Amino acid sequence: MISFTTMETPVGTLIPYVRITPSDEQLIAILWNNEPRRRELLSAAPSMHPTAGLLGLVIDQLRAYFLGEMQEFTVPLAPAGTEFQRAAWMALRKIPYGQTSTYASQAERIGRPTAVRAVGAANGRNPIPIIVPCHRVIGSNGALTGFAGGLDNKRWLLDHERRVTGLTGHQPDDLQLF
Repeated sequence: MISFTTMETPVGTLIPYVRITPSDEQLIAILWNNEPRRRELLSAAPSMHPTAGLLGLVIDQLRAYFLGEMQEFTVPLAPAGTEFQRAAWMALRKIPYGQTSTYASQAERIGRPTAVRAVGAANGRNPIPIIVPCHRVIGSNGALTGFAGGLDNKRWLLDHERRVTGLTGHQPDDLQLF
């Protein structure tokens, strides 16, 4: 069974989806309200339990993130993807809060230094944004590039994390939108 709810955030309406089995619960996706993939999951999601079990924990942790009170998420994840995509997404989770990396660096981290475009494509299919922080990846030239939630939201997330940590360096305002 798949359970979901909606939550309003500073970056728009998010819809977390949790797969519930007799033995456990795992977060499988967080989608923006206007994402095309939303329709696929909605057709497979027969119930809505906004505060039950893992779904309640996901909401609590996302709220804490947006309040600047949480920098690392602890919810169990089960993103569906190829072995390459899952490796790319695991590398995303290693980018420190408030910092950015490049697609090239991410490709190197997974041992595929020539697969920069494939890493970008994998990031574009990341089903669990924010918790799996694809927003922390920028172009080699420092430019903001693709993000399912939109570049304005990517800029907001980066700026939010920098404000919380007080980190200096590449500031989101210095980044270029394509």
